Amino acid sequence: MQNNTSSPKEQPLQLGFIGGSINSAVGYSHFVSCAIDKKWQLVAGCFSKNTALNHKTAEVYEIIPERVYDTWQDLLAKENGHLDAVVILTPTPAHFEIVMACMHTGIAVICEKSLTINSAQAQTILNLRNELKAFLAVTYNYSGYPMLRELAKRINDGKLGKLLHFQAEMPQEGFIRVDAQGNKPVPQAWRLSDGDIPTLYLDLAVHLHQIIYYLTGQKPIELVSDQNHYGWFSGVVDNVSCLCRYTGDIQGQLWFSKSALGHRNGLKIRIYGDQGSAEWYQVNPEELVLSYVDGRREILDRAGAVEIANQHRYNRFKSGHPAGFIEAFANLYSDIADGLHQYKRTGEWQSCEVFSAELALEGMHFLETMVLSTKSRTWQFVDESLNGIN
Repeated sequence: MQNNTSSPKEQPLQLGFIGGSINSAVGYSHFVSCAIDKKWQLVAGCFSKNTALNHKTAEVYEIIPERVYDTWQDLLAKENGHLDAVVILTPTPAHFEIVMACMHTGIAVICEKSLTINSAQAQTILNLRNELKAFLAVTYNYSGYPMLRELAKRINDGKLGKLLHFQAEMPQEGFIRVDAQGNKPVPQAWRLSDGDIPTLYLDLAVHLHQIIYYLTGQKPIELVSDQNHYGWFSGVVDNVSCLCRYTGDIQGQLWFSKSALGHRNGLKIRIYGDQGSAEWYQVNPEELVLSYVDGRREILDRAGAVEIANQHRYNRFKSGHPAGFIEAFANLYSDIADGLHQYKRTGEWQSCEVFSAELALEGMHFLETMVLSTKSRTWQFVDESLNGIN
């Protein structure tokens, strides 16, 4: 059984943030989740280009003024040798330069998804990581949910039989809904500018790609896709559907959207095998619904006949008191800490729960192929997109 706290002799790893201010979408989530199991301590940061917001965030996070920096370059220069890792929480388009600089400096990197904005950047990062034997982890927090990890174990054990097909969806409403006073949303500016891969893909589709790989171990090989924009922001892609074929002769359907009224975050995974099927819904994350070939149906939670989700590390409080988004992030941070300790001891690390640049690169090829398909309105092989979008 794994422990969810640091051993008495193991001090928390020292962490710095680049980005992640209190005004950001994910900053506070990372701050809280990295500290839950006492494996990390945030001690330094450059949280925002806005000086006032940078220092206000430091006050909230209780970072001493001497370790708050106006630029990320200053942080790397002055904190080199004093930090165990840096978390990159800037807007996605800024990731590439900072990740490369961190690896050159020799600081371990934890990067919020999406690692990059295209496959060329991902390949360059992967090449440098291999050359320097650097530590790089990308955060995909949804696979930190205990019941999703339970499902991965059951699929791996063959409980669903041969996998046949899946449906993975992540509908949201943020680009079409108004608030109670009738005001339109005001997303971060960088989310309203689409590059070769639209930002919607980088925000949502990377999660679906990672979850399906995490659960099945299979990879996309062919797809046909369509996209559109329906929300307030003209020209910004906010709805995508994709049919895909995976290795293992598996069919799949993906849908991700920010113009789906009624869905705050409707992440749902359905996987069908010839002996059973499973359904997991992120807004009800404590339950896994299973159906079997003989007609039986069951709903599992952490108190049921589970093998993974009943571990001590996933039960900070007993079943019936739901764990959620922050706890899932904390589970991932615990795994990253274990990986970094392994890396410090041996120069190498492996994890079934934490992913590095390889999966990010495959994901970029997958997304680029979706864009190619929407432009050509034809089926496309994923490996035909290796040179990026023309």
